[in-house]
Amino acid sequence: MDDSIEPSHDEKTANENGLSDAEDDKKDFILEACRQRDLDALRIIAQSPGGFLTDSIRQQAWPLLLGLSPSSDDKSESDGAVSSSWKSLPRHKDEDQVQLDVNRAFIYYPPNQTPSQLAHQKDLLSTLIVSLLRHHPYLCYFQGYHDIAQVLLLILPPSLHLPALTRLSHLHIRDFMLPSLSPAIAQLRLIPAILSLADPALWHHLSLTQPFFALSGTLTMYAHDITTLGEITRLFDVLLARDPVFTVYLFAAIILSRRRELFDTPRDEPEMLHSILSKLPSPLDLEGLIASAVELEGLFPPETLPAWRRAVSRWSVLKTARRRKDGGGMQDAQVGVEQGRVWFENQVEELRWEERKVKARKWVWKHRRPAGMVGAAVLVGVLAVLLQKGPLPGPVVSGLGYVSGLLARWRR
Repeated sequence: MDDSIEPSHDEKTANENGLSDAEDDKKDFILEACRQRDLDALRIIAQSPGGFLTDSIRQQAWPLLLGLSPSSDDKSESDGAVSSSWKSLPRHKDEDQVQLDVNRAFIYYPPNQTPSQLAHQKDLLSTLIVSLLRHHPYLCYFQGYHDIAQVLLLILPPSLHLPALTRLSHLHIRDFMLPSLSPAIAQLRLIPAILSLADPALWHHLSLTQPFFALSGTLTMYAHDITTLGEITRLFDVLLARDPVFTVYLFAAIILSRRRELFDTPRDEPEMLHSILSKLPSPLDLEGLIASAVELEGLFPPETLPAWRRAVSRWSVLKTARRRKDGGGMQDAQVGVEQGRVWFENQVEELRWEERKVKARKWVWKHRRPAGMVGAAVLVGVLAVLLQKGPLPGPVVSGLGYVSGLLARWRR
């Protein structure tokens, strides 16, 4: 990268409008961290008040946090570089839904667009998402994905749109692109676990309310719920800089910030509590919430939460992207899209195995016999059902032991 980064138009305008000396110094510090590719410094800056300050600085910092070069020279096929042949690739099964969502895009920002400008933006967004899905057809589109892609499209230069979205999809929001919603629900289970430690009284007050109210925010990196470009880009600074689990801590911080409002609503009205929590507070104290979420994660790291061990898959992006305290971990820039695909496929196989176990339990229950009947026939039947669905992954002995345990309990 060129060591001399010319201030862009919006930086010059910001200076002309009167950046404080501290902000001007911070800008220089960020750009120097970008030149040095100092990811640790960028991660610290991202959570400081104001984050990366301007969109032109984000064009330098975001690609680095995603493991790319801010230069347009990074066009490796494995990282999802734009291919002129994407239109010739087979159609993805979710393209109709993509178009429905793109038709509803760019509602709040950017402002003052003419109809032709809006149509052009939507065409770019559709092309970006569809080209990614055709290059990586195993990924499943989810509603709200277009909100995330929209932010990248508006901030990053065109040469980085597809590489950035490809890495984000494989290494940051991969759980939401699986063929099942259960990994996304598993992430939500962390929120009550955090609240139980941070505020037991509030946790008890909300215990009749399922954490599905947080799905929209966590699923879309809050891009579906925040309606101003300045706020969502500021939030993306910290979401791209920190581990993916930070989105969960942020929602926990949002809940804690509304403690008084929530206690004013009776505990036995979970629908009302759900309605309150499914909408972000207004006005949104973004800097305060970011600071609170950072503190929460420091006090109650995910590894200390029972739901982390019980509900979150070892292949979940929450765990594969988790950095160690010594600075290492899977989210370092050298981790590539292909590794993300391996983790994706491992988790898909795990989901299939869980589905087979559920089907086996239902089959055994349906065909249970009174105590004293020959259990071997049932055991053989269960294994036959499983084998019809595909080869048994993992140690077969553990599966036999599980079913045998069921039979033993029924005989008592």
